[in-house]
Amino acid sequence: MQRDNGTNMPQTPRSRHRRRLNEVTPDPSRSNGGNLLIDDHSKYRSFMIRARSTVWMILGFAFIIYMGHLYITAMIVVIQIFMAKELFNLLRRSHEDRQLPGFRLLNWHFFFTAMLFVYGRILNQQLVNTVTPTKVLYRFVSGLIKYHTAICYSLYISGFVWFILTLKKKMYKYQFGQYAWTHMILIVVFGQSSFTVASIFEGMFWFLLPATLIVINDIAAYIFGFFFGRTPLIKLSPKKTWEGFIGASFSTIISAFVVANIMGHSQWMTCPRKDLSTGWLHCDPGPLFKPDYYSLGRTLPEWFPWKEMSILPVQWHALCFGLFASIIAPFGGFFASGFKRAFNIKDFGDSIPGHGGITDRMDCQMVMAVFAYIYHQSFIVPQNFPVEMILDQILMSLSLEDQQALFVKLGQIIQERTIGKA
Repeated sequence: MQRDNGTNMPQTPRSRHRRRLNEVTPDPSRSNGGNLLIDDHSKYRSFMIRARSTVWMILGFAFIIYMGHLYITAMIVVIQIFMAKELFNLLRRSHEDRQLPGFRLLNWHFFFTAMLFVYGRILNQQLVNTVTPTKVLYRFVSGLIKYHTAICYSLYISGFVWFILTLKKKMYKYQFGQYAWTHMILIVVFGQSSFTVASIFEGMFWFLLPATLIVINDIAAYIFGFFFGRTPLIKLSPKKTWEGFIGASFSTIISAFVVANIMGHSQWMTCPRKDLSTGWLHCDPGPLFKPDYYSLGRTLPEWFPWKEMSILPVQWHALCFGLFASIIAPFGGFFASGFKRAFNIKDFGDSIPGHGGITDRMDCQMVMAVFAYIYHQSFIVPQNFPVEMILDQILMSLSLEDQQALFVKLGQIIQERTIGKA
């Protein structure tokens, strides 16, 4: 029988319960001046590891931005592959996989089928514009685009039949669970990150500004929480504090207004990319990127050197991006935290020192990417279709004979309407 320390009396359940009540549990909110995050030297060590990784990521990201739209798209593809790998491994059981040779390959078959479908739909016009000067490639690519949906459907059905043929007795529950898990991963990874690629070719500004604001919010929340954090924010993320959340919100909104002005003056950032080339871009920046001037003469003293201030109209839209990035996008991180708690894991992976896996860094980014694309399509892009887009669709979808017939028919319609008005 167990005995109490320092006595010879037996340790009964009641005495153990009374002893637990008398014990004093350390309160992290009162130690070190009430700071939740500063409790030992290991925090500073993890801070330095995280800081170094952040610097390397920012430098690498800046280099890819410099290289252009196609390289950014390639980066997104690599990120998707790493995310899928981390999520596939989350529910993987080595014992069951050993009894199902080739079953893991089926997951990647569905993954690359989804990749072909999504990017074929998003980048078909850019691909056509790239190969237009070469007649042979143009015909080949036009044929692929025409039958793109049929090709993807055939690949998916082949995977479906493959899955049915691999069903094994006493393994049904595991196999169907993996099948459903794979499709959920495809929805999460491609359903959201595909919006990112669509935004890239609308103009790098619409991709880079939201992504930058998420990075700024994450860094600011960590710094404010590290030095000033006292009040827990949400139980799903014990290290998140109200001080970090509020400080990061103000920092992100102010940064959105400033960063939008810097990016908005660069044609490399604002011009849409019509093909898959990597050359320099030249375009009319559009009214959102042409400055409006505001007089400051009556609000500031006479000795002040600046008498007017220029603001790009897109900066007002950037405030909405900053507001979303600081208030709503962090819930993507909270969702990921709850998901990890459900599976009793600390991180989705260990690809990035101090940060965890790729999925740990992309949770908020995916939420922000969807918002940025929807906002751009709803409030920025004109609701009517431009003539250039209609002509591109005609040239891509119709044969030369059909284009000539369409041209004659349009001439007849215009002539009839002209006579009717006269």
